Amino acid sequence: MSQDLKGASSFISVERGLMLFMISVAATFLIAEVISWPVALFLGFTVFCGWSAVDAMNNVYDVELDTLSDPLRAKYTKQLGRVGLLVVYAFIAMSLLLGAVTQMPLVFLFVALGLAFGVLYSVPPFRLRQTKYKPLVNFTVGAIPILIVAAFFSVYSIEVAALVLLIGATTAINGLWEDLADYDSDFANNARTLPIILGFRNGLLFTIVLGYALIPLMIVVGVLFQLSPIYYVTLVVLAALISFRLYRERNILLSKTGSSTKRLLQLGTRLAKDFVIIALLFTASLMISSLLKINPVFF
Repeated sequence: MSQDLKGASSFISVERGLMLFMISVAATFLIAEVISWPVALFLGFTVFCGWSAVDAMNNVYDVELDTLSDPLRAKYTKQLGRVGLLVVYAFIAMSLLLGAVTQMPLVFLFVALGLAFGVLYSVPPFRLRQTKYKPLVNFTVGAIPILIVAAFFSVYSIEVAALVLLIGATTAINGLWEDLADYDSDFANNARTLPIILGFRNGLLFTIVLGYALIPLMIVVGVLFQLSPIYYVTLVVLAALISFRLYRERNILLSKTGSSTKRLLQLGTRLAKDFVIIALLFTASLMISSLLKINPVFF
């Protein structure tokens, strides 16, 4: 039973869906400047369905690659067989239906665009997830949920643009961490992702630098939306934790001897998992801060 639950959650990448759900809820409060749980949950669920469809679609077409990088997910996907595609179609239909229910053409358009980018990302002959353009597609994973919320409230401002840039960049960098975790399987299948083009070590260092480059943008978003001190405290704590982790592993990161290659690959996989946790915690702090901005006691 527990294995089935793990397989199912991995098949739709529930952690990404949860992160995008929280992002949509936070964006609703920040953009509308009012606490409206029904609207926030509706938009969050719409985004969750859309990106569950996209992730499930990718896992259907990535089943052979996952045999190396994520055996549990690969096994579960193979067990699903054609049911896996039915799950994809069900989530696609649900997200499009929810977009249509709003009777807002731009909302429906952004939902459809998210699904279209999912096709470009995963489905042959496009398969952009195996190319250097993957980060650009992953940018839309974070950007489109914000655009859906902005379209729902017809609010387009510098604050919204900054939030689109921040969340889009975060999901793009998360995609690079995924590439590092999938390095062996991608290399074996002649993929041309950035870590393979740059080399694993250079790709890892490049991704770390990009992660730190997000911090100024996070601060800008906090200032523009006048977020509570909790947001900044969380940001400092998360930056300190990852910095401490990198300092402890500095010998592996900086060593250029061939004997450290296996340890470097293992470190990249661990850091990729760490980034997912950090992204979830940051997203949670953003949602909580958006609530505190409107009403400190959540009423």
